[in-house]
Amino acid sequence: MKQLANQTVGRAEKTEVLSDDLLQIERRLELVRLVSHNTHKRLVFCLQGQLGTDTEKRHKKLPLTGLSQTMQEGGSQLGEESLIGKMMDVCGEAESKLASELLQHEMQMEKDILDPLNQLAEVEIPNILKQRKQLAKLVLDYDSAKTRYISTQPDNIFFFFFIVFDQLSADLYNFASKEGDYARYYVMLLETQAEYHRRSLAALEAVIPTIQTQQDSWIEKPAFGTALEEHLKRTNREIALPIEACVMMLLETGMKEEGLFRIAAGASKLKKLKAALDCSTSQLEGFYSDPHAVAGALKSYLRELPEPLMTFSLYDEWIQASNILDSDKRLQALWVTCDHLPKAHKANFRYLVKFLAKLAQDSDVNKMTPSNIAIVLGPNLLWSKTEGTLAEMAAATSVHVLAIIEPIIQHADWFFPEDNICIHFHC
Repeated sequence: MKQLANQTVGRAEKTEVLSDDLLQIERRLELVRLVSHNTHKRLVFCLQGQLGTDTEKRHKKLPLTGLSQTMQEGGSQLGEESLIGKMMDVCGEAESKLASELLQHEMQMEKDILDPLNQLAEVEIPNILKQRKQLAKLVLDYDSAKTRYISTQPDNIFFFFFIVFDQLSADLYNFASKEGDYARYYVMLLETQAEYHRRSLAALEAVIPTIQTQQDSWIEKPAFGTALEEHLKRTNREIALPIEACVMMLLETGMKEEGLFRIAAGASKLKKLKAALDCSTSQLEGFYSDPHAVAGALKSYLRELPEPLMTFSLYDEWIQASNILDSDKRLQALWVTCDHLPKAHKANFRYLVKFLAKLAQDSDVNKMTPSNIAIVLGPNLLWSKTEGTLAEMAAATSVHVLAIIEPIIQHADWFFPEDNICIHFHC
């Protein structure tokens, strides 16, 4: 401390006793305290549980816990016979697991990150700063004493000065040496969050296959917009429900109806029938009196199939066959293409063609000749995968549709000789 004894006598000056490296540490100290305080405050704000409360109470206060309870109660109210009820019950259990993972994560974060950050910002650094103020006071006392006593120095000032100075220096160096440990809190924050998200993801991935299986096994699933094979497999049917139901209703009341498939149905009635078919209801008596709504529902089902009944893969083959000029060779080519249809598509196409051939037999009354049927129904049976809007697809297909659909309806028994129409339609 020679600098203290060699100060110029006669005026009170502030004496700087800390070395440059300690001054550099000191300047960083307050900034570290501030950013640690702000980070702690924001992290606490991110917590969903109540900081410091017991585990059980904290778990109950989590929003995920409330969500889990609400979903499980809803599932119990709806019961096992409801798919929504089943889904809510399973999802409620999953949310409960997520709540447990969140609670564990937040308590771990509180122990490993929040408490140490708070200790650093509110205890350790303030204690060092307090010693710094105490040292500054002692230096000020010393500088004042210099002006009052020219040749003597109060021994007690030196005594306390060295104690505080040594302690402060040690604490500042200790802080600098532990900065890596303090920085580790932020690494631990990311590691803790990563582990929490891994466990949460594992909990979700464990339950998703179960819930997906229940969803897929549920029979009462919309038929409209569902792939043909999927619908048939789920309902254990050979003929799609909308096709068979609409055909049966039309056989009862629609075969003499003029302009069937051409005249548009009322929008509300069509919407109601589609919804009824989607939920597989057998209560369809109210629709028998509106054959145009039934025909519209059948057209909509065919149009809304993800893949047309006559398939994307055979589109080019159908078009090539329709371009053959010789009628006999064209028929043979159409037959070959028809035979290439996948089993499910061929069975449903055969069923529909047999019905349309029967409808055409009454064309003198209903005005639906094979040609007219092909015009209004063909674009709903075949379209290109690469084409855009409905109008564009219809325009592109209409050129060929007559040459494809019309002869198949005209020669239905030749295309499908193994099927007796009376067996299918209960003649």
